Amino acid sequence: MEIDLSPKLPKKVHGGDGGSYFSWCPSELPMLREGNIGAAKLALEKNGFALPQYCDSAKVAYVLQGNGVVGIVLPEKEEKILPVKKGDAIALPFGVVTWWYNKEDTEFVVLFLGDTSKAHKRGEFTSFYLNGSNGIFTGFSTEFVGRAWDLEENVVKTLVGKQSGKGIVKLSGVNLPEPKKEHRDGMTLNCEEAPLDVDIKNGGRVVVLNTKNLPLVGEVGLGADLVRLDGSAMCSPGFSCDSALQVTYIVRGSGRVQVVGVDGKRVLETTIKAGNLFIVPRYFVVSKIADPEGLEWFSIITTPNPIFTHLAGSIGCWKALSPQVLQAAFNVDADTEKLFRSKRTADAIFFPPPK
Repeated sequence: MEIDLSPKLPKKVHGGDGGSYFSWCPSELPMLREGNIGAAKLALEKNGFALPQYCDSAKVAYVLQGNGVVGIVLPEKEEKILPVKKGDAIALPFGVVTWWYNKEDTEFVVLFLGDTSKAHKRGEFTSFYLNGSNGIFTGFSTEFVGRAWDLEENVVKTLVGKQSGKGIVKLSGVNLPEPKKEHRDGMTLNCEEAPLDVDIKNGGRVVVLNTKNLPLVGEVGLGADLVRLDGSAMCSPGFSCDSALQVTYIVRGSGRVQVVGVDGKRVLETTIKAGNLFIVPRYFVVSKIADPEGLEWFSIITTPNPIFTHLAGSIGCWKALSPQVLQAAFNVDADTEKLFRSKRTADAIFFPPPK
C-alpha cells in the first residue's frame, strides 16, 4: 500500500492565554506511525508557562523563535534551569521532567521531534503532567496524596484543586527562578552559532548534532542537523545508508522537493514552505532546490551518528565507480561517460544556481 508522503502542518491540541500546544497527527501523516516518530510544537505567549511534565518518548527540542527558559530534571538529578534562544537544540532522554516559560514580549516557539517506539501510541507523544486539571495529582485520592507527602486533608485539597489550567497557563505575580548560563553546558547546542560541518559558497551550510558536540543525544538515540540552503541552490540527491529515517521541518523559506523510492518511482514532488513537516522513508533518495529567498530546515535522523550517501558531486558514489562500470550501467559510450564524470568535480553536497 502506498503511503502519503506529502508535507503537513500541525493542528492545535490545547491552549489558552498562556500559549498553545500543536501536534502532527499520524492519521494525516502516516509515516509518523510507520516510522515510530512523534512531532509537536509549543508556542508560549508572554508569561506563558508550560506546566512540569514528562513524556513517553525521547526527544530533541529545537527553538524556532524567541527566548525562553526551560527547567530540566534528569532522573535522580538536581534541576537545571537553562536560558534558551532561537537555534538551540536540547536533547531530552526518557524520564526527563521539563517545564518551559516565556517572560519576553516575543512569542517563544519550540519544536519537538522524537522516537515513539516505546510510546503508548505509535507516532504520537503522550505527556504526563505533574499537576493541573489533567495532572497526576488529580488522579490520586486525597488519602493517597496526604500519606505520600505527609499532608493534612485541607492542604491536599488545595494542592489538587487550586491549579485549574491544563498543560499551559499564564502566570501573574509569580517569580520563577532565574536561569543559569552554566547549566547550558552539555545540555544544549546552538545550531546557528556552532562550527559549520559543511560550508559551500552560494550553496549552503550544515551543522550536524551528534554525540561529539552534544553527548546527551546518545541517550536520546537521535541525530539532528540544521541546513541552510542559499537562494536557488540545490541539495545533492542522497539517502541515509544506515537504515535511518529522516524527519524534516521547514524552518524558513520555501522550495521544491523530490523523493525517489523503490523501482525508480518518484513518490513525492511538491513545494515545501515554512511550517511543513515531512518524512523520507529508509533508503529513499531525496533532493531539494530552494526558491530565490532560500530554504532552511531542521531534521532529526533516527540514529545518533547518521551516515549519508550522496549521488552527485565529487563525493557522490557514482563518481567512485570505475569508467567501464558507468559505461555499462548507463549503456553509453566513453565520451558520454567522460562528460558525466567531468561535471560537479567540487567536493560539495550543495550546488549554487546555474549562472
